[in-house]
Amino acid sequence: MATCPRGLAPAVRFCQKLNRLKTLEDDMMATSLKRCLSTLDLTLLGVGGMVGSGLYVLTGTVAKDIAGPAVIISYLFAGFASLLAAFCYAEFGARIPKTGSAYMFTYVSVGEIWAFLIGWNVILENMIGGAAVARAWSGYLDSIFNHAIQNFTETHVMRWDVPILAHYPDFLAAGILIVASFFISFGVQVSSYLNHIFSLISMGVITFILVFGFILADSSNWSKKEGGFAPFGWSGILAGSATCFYAFVGFDVIASSSEEAKNPQKAVPIATAIALALAATAYILVSAVLTLMVPWHTLDPNSALSDAFFRRGYSWAGIVVAVGSICAMNTVLLCNLFSLPRIVYAMAEDGLFFSIFARVNPLTKVPVNAILVFGVLMSILALIFDLEALVQFLSIGTLLAYTFVAASVIVLRFQPEKTSSKSASSPNPPAESSGANAESQSIHGDSEEVKQYESFSDKLQLVERQKTKERRGVGQLKARWEPYLGRMLGDAEPGEVVAICVMVVFVSSVSLCSVVVFGSSQLALPVWSLSLLLVIFISAFVISLALIWVHEPQTNTKTFQVPLVPVTPAASILINVFLMLKLSYLTWIRFAVWIAVGLVVYFGYGMWHSKEGLRELQPQDMAARYVVLPSGSLVETVQSVQPEGQVDPSLPDVNPSTAPASDNGTR
Repeated sequence: MATCPRGLAPAVRFCQKLNRLKTLEDDMMATSLKRCLSTLDLTLLGVGGMVGSGLYVLTGTVAKDIAGPAVIISYLFAGFASLLAAFCYAEFGARIPKTGSAYMFTYVSVGEIWAFLIGWNVILENMIGGAAVARAWSGYLDSIFNHAIQNFTETHVMRWDVPILAHYPDFLAAGILIVASFFISFGVQVSSYLNHIFSLISMGVITFILVFGFILADSSNWSKKEGGFAPFGWSGILAGSATCFYAFVGFDVIASSSEEAKNPQKAVPIATAIALALAATAYILVSAVLTLMVPWHTLDPNSALSDAFFRRGYSWAGIVVAVGSICAMNTVLLCNLFSLPRIVYAMAEDGLFFSIFARVNPLTKVPVNAILVFGVLMSILALIFDLEALVQFLSIGTLLAYTFVAASVIVLRFQPEKTSSKSASSPNPPAESSGANAESQSIHGDSEEVKQYESFSDKLQLVERQKTKERRGVGQLKARWEPYLGRMLGDAEPGEVVAICVMVVFVSSVSLCSVVVFGSSQLALPVWSLSLLLVIFISAFVISLALIWVHEPQTNTKTFQVPLVPVTPAASILINVFLMLKLSYLTWIRFAVWIAVGLVVYFGYGMWHSKEGLRELQPQDMAARYVVLPSGSLVETVQSVQPEGQVDPSLPDVNPSTAPASDNGTR
């Protein structure tokens, strides 16, 4: 192995610390949490996390200000992009049934610092999402009483005109978050039971909206007289898709709950597919009903659906919708308060976040400290901040998490499985199937195996076994491409070329989408240079996928796997990057500030308390003993210190009477 120059060694070790991977236990089902969730429980959690304020608030906002009636297409695009991401989440949730969702998936495949930043963003995403839903919940309830709560607060309590803060403190929103946190702390079964009740009521109200709304539909509201179907054009549709991602951020609660599922290998993929299909259908149909009932430019963004029924003369229907929206928002609150503490718990359990949040209540089997602390923080956000401008911030955090999960799927699919601690410590570990020893053994045993099999079926089995012996190891170049690419890629470690290609896919996706989004407007590129850049970045993207494809993937069929790898995850990366670039520059500024704060937390605490870092230090602690020989020479013996503090017996001790003396008297 090539040695690193002495001046670069500290930098290399530092980079290795940042990119160390999480070591998973042999028993993936072992957990300190309680496994009690069924497929139905996970499905309703996913539906509850997606169908809430996005349906009752976001639909009206996007339709009026961004896309018009074409919000239907915006939801369709956002749903398709979410489907690609959902495939990746489903594979990881089934393969690695541990809490933490995108954080955990990134940690086991990409590296520690990237996992921390993803988890850091998911924490903020859930906090702002829960606070925004609480304010929407309060606004809908206030609309039922003709804004009496808001008027009373502004008149008798407090009102301020600060750009970042809300116009008045929303005590109702803060109170509902405190109450919800209290119920969540009683355990996962209580949370699931409450979610079932609110989800069933919400789905009943959505059915009522669709049936009664299509009866009141007027196709003239999509006519040119009212501005047409797509008044803001394709630019508005794509910008609406980026914002509509907020509607689908809740499906990752299924992956976050995989450590508490009875049978995560089957339940997580099935629940993810059903929940996403139901949510996408509900969003598309409800947005069609809303824009057909009243002209899109007259919608009330705060309570679009209930206001539409009020304006059509059906005030009682508006009250039904308002009650249904409150129930739907309760499910979103429960899902945010359910998944957020578990992500915090996973990070604290790994040592990257404060250890107080890793404590699990022995009775309820939930991380109570994380639930209560972050529930209070979420209530403070809902109390004083104006969160309407932060909806896009939620989208950028979600899109970034989706991008890293998609990249992690490719990396992990072509990454050789780590040997367990037992096999690693054995004196004769099993050789790779592509090694010379394995090949010689297979050739030597072929003649004897043929004699043992006489039936036709046994001979077929023998042929299949011989084919698998010829198969290259995971992450290595496929045998049929060896004559063409072996000289260029043959010296690389298994999975190394794939990891580099994934990085190229990400960079080329950012470059390609930047040219498409900003090339003709902000950058004002001429046609020839724009075309040349498009050809270069598309070629880099396609060639990287081809190089990934010529390597051997893992063929584990025991759990769900994303189809068409690496095409499906790469398409997810490309779409996510495109939608991120459609967000406003203020969103990117807020994102950069939050990332900077996260880096301070990681380098100040997480990097030094990481359990992976402590695990790496244990076998490297060495004890040096110096033995004085009769001749006066000094011999140094090095013995590794075991975790229990005992000296490794595998290293022989030095007997002063038998140790050879060196020529110069020292060693």
